[in-house]
Amino acid sequence: MKSATKHHYKSDLKWTGNSGSGTLDYKSYERSFIVKIDGKPILDGSSDPAFRGDKSKYNPEELFLTSISSCHMLWYLHLCSANKVVVLEYEDSAEGIMTEHKSGKGKFESVTLYPKVVVEKESMIEQARSLHKQANEMCYIANSCNFEIRHEVDVVVKD
Repeated sequence: MKSATKHHYKSDLKWTGNSGSGTLDYKSYERSFIVKIDGKPILDGSSDPAFRGDKSKYNPEELFLTSISSCHMLWYLHLCSANKVVVLEYEDSAEGIMTEHKSGKGKFESVTLYPKVVVEKESMIEQARSLHKQANEMCYIANSCNFEIRHEVDVVVKD
């Protein structure tokens, strides 16, 4: 039996929001940060505007949702390829709900993916729909979440 393979990831995060007085008080600093990963463009981030963040920058909640959506898509495309389902287009408009409690503590309670898939032939539609369940089971990010990830799938044939 093959043993598990471990993959290691590294990212560097740097807070860039010191306005001169550090975290003297809640309003004295920006929530801005940068993410550096070797060989990739720098990503500008901040907190959600609801938490005094910069709306023009990516926030952790958006990136979390995007990681679920993109991991699902990559597994789905792999499974379609392995099962001879030819996908010509794929889009997803993922949505997530996070609950914040009075204490400030919070967590995501649900995520729904809305994949819109275009396949080559009508005979591929049913299998294209069913492979989303397996993609969810295989997705590393989904497997790391403690809530259900739902899928509202739309599969059509290329005009």
